[in-house]
Amino acid sequence: MKETKEELRQRIGEEAYQVTQNAATERAFTGKYDEFFKDGIYVDVVSGEPLFSSKDKYNSGCGWPAFTQPINNRMVTNHEDNSFGMHRVEVRSRQAQSHLGHVFNDGPQDRGGLRYCINSAALQFIPVAELDEKGYGEYKKLFE
Repeated sequence: MKETKEELRQRIGEEAYQVTQNAATERAFTGKYDEFFKDGIYVDVVSGEPLFSSKDKYNSGCGWPAFTQPINNRMVTNHEDNSFGMHRVEVRSRQAQSHLGHVFNDGPQDRGGLRYCINSAALQFIPVAELDEKGYGEYKKLFE
């Protein structure tokens, strides 16, 4: 049974709803995962689909969580975004089509050169110690 918009808003909260469903952006340096560096994976707050690993997270100084790559490129989709008079590449989760943020080509060159600049509000963190119990056990291999 599909969740209504109001049920989704109640489950994930207003800010996460606005970010994921209406392509809003949380204010820089306010997201709970900006300066957060524990081992685990980040999943879509809407669908729970695995998106990013803490192994690929770095402090870019941009004010949002930054990753060099998704866990698997098939987990995200890229879309042209010409809003606000800028040309950017929007990143969405494949299954839920949640707006996550944008990808830029100013990331660490030794790690591929990409910077996935992602809203904390679009993510839920799953610590390594909880991967099995939360149904993400297959991702433990990333931390071995």
